[in-house]
Amino acid sequence: MHIDWAALASVFGVSLVVTVAMVGLFTLGIVGLSKGSATSAGGSSALTRTGAYACFALCAAAVAYGIYLIVA
Repeated sequence: MHIDWAALASVFGVSLVVTVAMVGLFTLGIVGLSKGSATSAGGSSALTRTGAYACFALCAAAVAYGIYLIVA
């Protein structure tokens, strides 16, 4: 049995980076929604909420792409 250690390390590295990025994006989305409800200014609240929804959309897109890679 031969193990391609370079490929294994590559998969591990990419998985680690993507996992940290996904957790970070989701956290930014949660923080954005909590900050958006705490502020009373109308303009910054809408911008913060839009940024939070963009973070959630990027998370959903990454999950959808992962499912696509598994199925295809």
